[in-house]
Amino acid sequence: MTILYLLIPLSLILLSLAVWAFFWAVKHDQFDDLEGPAHRVLFDDDENDLTKEQRAERKKATSAQTKSDSSEPPP
Repeated sequence: MTILYLLIPLSLILLSLAVWAFFWAVKHDQFDDLEGPAHRVLFDDDENDLTKEQRAERKKATSAQTKSDSSEPPP
C-alpha cells in the first residue's frame, strides 16, 4: 500500500511530461503535413533541396524547352 505513495506522483509527473511534449509538438507545427513526406519519396527530383533561385531557373528552363518542343513541326 505504501508503494502507491510513490507510484501515483510518479505517474502524474510522467503524464504531465507527455501532455507537455504533445502541446510542444503542436505548437512547433510537427503535425501540419502528415501525407507530404510519404508522397515526397515517390518523386525523383528533390525540389526541397534547391534554393528559390535554382527552382526558378529550373522552371524557366523547363518552360522554354516545352515551348521549343511544341514549336517544331511534327516529322
